Amino acid sequence: MVINTNTTAQKSAHNLMASQAQLSKSLARLSSGSKIVNPSDDAAGVAVGMRLDAQVKRLDAALNNVGNAVSFTQTQDGYLKKVGKALDRMSELSLLAQDVTKSDADRSLYNNEFTQLSAYISEASSKDFNGVSLFSSAALNVTSDSEGDTLSMTGVNLANAAYTTALAGNISTNAGAVTALTNVKAAIVQLSSDRASVGAYQSRLNYTSEQLTISKENLTAASSRIQDVDVAEEATNFAKQNILVQSGTAMLAQANQLPQSVLRLLQ
Repeated sequence: MVINTNTTAQKSAHNLMASQAQLSKSLARLSSGSKIVNPSDDAAGVAVGMRLDAQVKRLDAALNNVGNAVSFTQTQDGYLKKVGKALDRMSELSLLAQDVTKSDADRSLYNNEFTQLSAYISEASSKDFNGVSLFSSAALNVTSDSEGDTLSMTGVNLANAAYTTALAGNISTNAGAVTALTNVKAAIVQLSSDRASVGAYQSRLNYTSEQLTISKENLTAASSRIQDVDVAEEATNFAKQNILVQSGTAMLAQANQLPQSVLRLLQ
């Protein structure tokens, strides 16, 4: 029996320190909700989790971009609906002006409304969405995923010849009304094609938005499995380490008492 070196106490102290370290780590995990408190806990997990989190953020940005593009096309279609009604009325006026019982004075009255509707459509062609022209021939490239890939939306151009020719019509004479009707009908055909294109882009954007949402959910779940703590499991581990710390403290106290038994040999 020796008194200078108490190996039993050293082993008890070592075990106690290990238990305290695990208890501290368990507390940190429970308080932060994260399984990886320090990079050393899971070096590979930290790297993978960071990449997944960054991709989720990019998916959020792509979702915002797609959502704004949907709003853009909805605003476009809102104007095109009204333009369609205006063209319908202009075609009606063109046909009314061809009535043989009407004089040119009557046709001039029809032409006043025809001109105002033309002006309305011309004004609509200059509208924009957050500074971006709604009706331009330029294509718009919409971000469609987290890697920056894009889908191209062809512009709806109200300055198209089919529209401008129809808007330049004059139905104050019978001959003018005949020509105007032909031109307005051509503009309606062009408008129907443009609205169909806008609808097709809306459909694609909606599917893209749904796919981005699903991808975000799956990536978030993958990141959670790597980084988020299982509270039930960690609470059990916490209770275990807490008991080990308490028992280790008690055993260290007992180990420190062992050298005192040497005094009995000296009595």
